[in-house]
Amino acid sequence: MSNITLSSGIRQNLLSLQDTAANLTTTQEHLSTGKKVNTAFDNPTSYFTSQSLNNRASDLSALLDQIGQAQQTLDAANNGLTGLTSLLEQSLSTAQQAQQASNDTAGASTGTVSLTGNTLAAGNLLIATGGTTYTVSITSASSVSTIEAAINGTAGLGSSGAVTASDDGSGHLILTGNSPNTTFTASGAEQSAFGLAATAVSGTSSTRTTLQGNYNSLLTQIDQLAGDSSYNGVNLLNGNNLTVNFNETATASLTISGVTFNHGGLGLSTIAAGGFRTNSTITSAETAINSAISTVRAQTETFGTNSSTIQTRQSFEQNMINTLQTGASNLVLADQNQESANLLTLQTRQQLEVSALSIANQANQSVLKLFP
Repeated sequence: MSNITLSSGIRQNLLSLQDTAANLTTTQEHLSTGKKVNTAFDNPTSYFTSQSLNNRASDLSALLDQIGQAQQTLDAANNGLTGLTSLLEQSLSTAQQAQQASNDTAGASTGTVSLTGNTLAAGNLLIATGGTTYTVSITSASSVSTIEAAINGTAGLGSSGAVTASDDGSGHLILTGNSPNTTFTASGAEQSAFGLAATAVSGTSSTRTTLQGNYNSLLTQIDQLAGDSSYNGVNLLNGNNLTVNFNETATASLTISGVTFNHGGLGLSTIAAGGFRTNSTITSAETAINSAISTVRAQTETFGTNSSTIQTRQSFEQNMINTLQTGASNLVLADQNQESANLLTLQTRQQLEVSALSIANQANQSVLKLFP
């Protein structure tokens, strides 16, 4: 194909028309994509900086989901603490009711002394009832009958007094409390010889027995509630810890230490059969419950502080993501108003350049008139 030689006027108009067409294409791309920088060829610095900002915003968005889940885990633990507080308060009320209930049935305490070869050392048998303690002196190697007579002969104690002493004829001394809440204690060798604890209670209370069962049942409920306070496999009331990362490099984080809040972890113990028959046992249970309530309340405050920290970081992350995305957009997004104005201007210019090219062509065609 032979070369075609264009006049300088036509070539100039053609170049302008091509430049305008290229600008139109670019402007139309800006309008259709909404971006003035679509590839690294448009503006490498803006393109890669925008990509970096968007990538960090994406990483923080993923962390935001994790932070939200951590908040839910704390909420589950807080629900558990609220429930534990209620159960502990019920336990305290149960113990207080037991404290107010009196033993309503007299009972007996029995010790054994051998009739043959008795080597019982001298000492004192103490019998406390109605706020009064009676002392019965026991001589060395006393027989059961001698001890029985000594007890029944003590003024205010025997002979229809606080207790009645008897034996079964086989070396067993039987002490029967004539009123509820009679206790039998002994000093020296008598304590082991009679098989009496330091505070052995005679008498029972059906009310206290029922309340003791209710108390132990509440401890079981405490264990079950603490075990059910998990979220997504993490239970902060069952010894699990939780670490929450606040940035994409894990250099900012919060570790929430879990606790073991079953009844044992709270310092509470199941009451053995007959335990509520003594006021001292009930008092000890009340002390332990009050301590447990204080522990739960303190932990509630700790988890509340952790929750506030997470909420603060959650708001911060959301604002940071918005800042990053806005900055990235400012680097690459096109001004729609400006691009629309550019498009209109370029279309007008294109029309003018087409007209100019046509005029230049007409100038070249005028030479044809010279030929007949």
